[in-house]
Amino acid sequence: MTNIDIKKEKAYLVCPYLSSEEADYMAKELELLSESALLEVVKINIFQPKEINARTYIGVGKVEMIRDEVAELGVDVVIFDCPLSGSQLRNLAEIIGVKTIDRTMLILDIFAGRAKSGEGKLQVELAQLKYTLPRLATLNLNNEHSGRGVGMRGTGESKLELDKRKVQEDINRLEKEIKEIQKHRQTTRKQRLSRMKSVALVGYTNAGKSTLMNAISKADTYADDRLFATLDVLTKKVWDEGVEYVLIDTVGFVSNLPHELMYAFSATLEETIDANVLLLVVDAGDPHKYEQIEVVEKEFERLGVDLSRVILVYNKVDKLTDEEIGELKSYPYDTCYISAKCGNNMVVLKQMIRQKISIFGNY
Repeated sequence: MTNIDIKKEKAYLVCPYLSSEEADYMAKELELLSESALLEVVKINIFQPKEINARTYIGVGKVEMIRDEVAELGVDVVIFDCPLSGSQLRNLAEIIGVKTIDRTMLILDIFAGRAKSGEGKLQVELAQLKYTLPRLATLNLNNEHSGRGVGMRGTGESKLELDKRKVQEDINRLEKEIKEIQKHRQTTRKQRLSRMKSVALVGYTNAGKSTLMNAISKADTYADDRLFATLDVLTKKVWDEGVEYVLIDTVGFVSNLPHELMYAFSATLEETIDANVLLLVVDAGDPHKYEQIEVVEKEFERLGVDLSRVILVYNKVDKLTDEEIGELKSYPYDTCYISAKCGNNMVVLKQMIRQKISIFGNY
């Protein structure tokens, strides 16, 4: 048999940033998100719009230029790295002539493909419905009255209103189901933690958390270079020189996470509240690592995490020179410099974990 490669959709990324300070970083993250969705990025268009256009977000002239490039490159999907209203999405798709989505739709698509647990799938469905609800008026192209004809005269109820009501009913149902699941999970988590110590991995997606989890637990956890390689909370038991604990891998952070997904994302971080030790995993070679650390620190503060339980883990140091490693910024945490992939300093990190557990084991 001959293996037939699945043809990837070609993606054109539109990055209209009002500020140029984070342009390269944000565009790179959108590219990684697109690759995580198994798209082939053929062009990244970074620019600073003069003003925000209510109909198309960017100027019509710019949209028409994008349309011509899209046709020339044979693009299948155009992705805007900004939140778009339903009418803007519709107007852009009509002008450009191909499927047009925004950053939130892309992340929702990735989440939908990666959720494995029942709760994870419900969280994604809920996020999708919350994203869709305020856009129904413009995304629904068949906004006609359903109450027409004999026996259906009078004020009737528009198809749009029927859709809104149905979506809101589904949202209410999902929120109820998720609350019940979370209540059960919190009970089982407390029972588990009362019996066994725990260590939680926290950090930005693609920092190498799943690889580190494999290195510590020797478990075959899925890990690759795509963003959101793991979405659901994963747990593995670890026995290390007489110390037994549960290793928890939470979903990775990402910049400007859509608010529709914040509830689902925060739910996965609940595991960190009760963990005896937290490993803040950072890609040592990422040019924006310090900004990422600050974002995670703010989330720690929101959750009420005792920072003395944190170990800062600079990962992927095998890609740096000794001089670059020496220049890494220090923080008021115990810090370890490792390569989870190559095994550098893993013995040291495990020792630090054991020491922390001995101190905070009864936390």
